[in-house]
Amino acid sequence: MNATTTPITRDDLERKLRELSGELDGQLEAAKPALVATVAGVALLVALVAYLLGRRSGRRRSAVVEIRRI
Repeated sequence: MNATTTPITRDDLERKLRELSGELDGQLEAAKPALVATVAGVALLVALVAYLLGRRSGRRRSAVVEIRRI
């Protein structure tokens, strides 16, 4: 196909877009397990940091109460 003499048709564009989207779908399916593992790891890390920060602030604010018998 010579680009200077042949006009680009709608079928040409559709064929090329389908070809590109097929390649992207294949890459997405290949990367999906790693992406899911990464998201799960980040979520676990965020939950752990929130727990530790909440625990620390709870210790800092809690009062020590002593009860003495007279």
